[in-house]
Amino acid sequence: ADVSLSVVKEFIEKVKPKALGQEIIRSTSPGQMMVKIVYDELVQLLGDTNYDINLNAVPPVPMMLVGLQGSGKTTTTAKIAKYLEKNKKKKVMMVSLDVYRPAAQEQLKFLGEQNNILTLPVIDGQLPADICKRAINAANLNGAEIILFDTAGRTQIDLQMMSEIKQIESIINPTENFLVADSLTGQVAAEVAKEFKNTINLTGIILTRADGDARGGAAVSMKYVSEVPIKFLGVGEKIDNLEVFHPDRIANRILGMGDIISL
Repeated sequence: ADVSLSVVKEFIEKVKPKALGQEIIRSTSPGQMMVKIVYDELVQLLGDTNYDINLNAVPPVPMMLVGLQGSGKTTTTAKIAKYLEKNKKKKVMMVSLDVYRPAAQEQLKFLGEQNNILTLPVIDGQLPADICKRAINAANLNGAEIILFDTAGRTQIDLQMMSEIKQIESIINPTENFLVADSLTGQVAAEVAKEFKNTINLTGIILTRADGDARGGAAVSMKYVSEVPIKFLGVGEKIDNLEVFHPDRIANRILGMGDIISL
């Protein structure tokens, strides 16, 4: 139910020729073979591989996180910072560009203090473009190898938001533009991905609340519509509740068919 109709229709068209005339393996039923065909196609659609973070730039390497308000962007910024410090052994600086919501800047500052992650001090009244330039200088002074820019969210996509994000992208030239999206938003998530893809060079998707009841339909819709790899899943509130995205696991979860997948 949380996969958009256009995606479902095209997916069926891809599965149909593979299913017709398929020889049934002895000891399996036609139903089991059908699940296997659907599973293989799902894995293909979801990415067929695990994608790593692109660190291929002269330090400090800039990365930007975008998304709608309430998608968990600020918390995810801290999670990615922790992941990079723990798994990639990199010193990270976090920067809040959300000048419209003082609480967002304070939240990032708090997460930084709580988890011993360097965070750019807030200067009241400073505009996002100026914060970006100050952040690059501060990162160089503090020996930070990666800068994570947490951009302002909106309740819905609007021209002002997209214009600002485009301007920020042109200033910092990020190696990664992550769209942070709530996996529970289902079909809406696909349209959000499309809008961002048309505005900036979207390089990866991070799905939050992936530990919820939704089986992964948002992942299917977003990957299909945006043609951008899903790189991480947020699976809880804690700082280390972040998982590298595995297409095969999500396909298994969507089908909920257990051992049939090992055919």
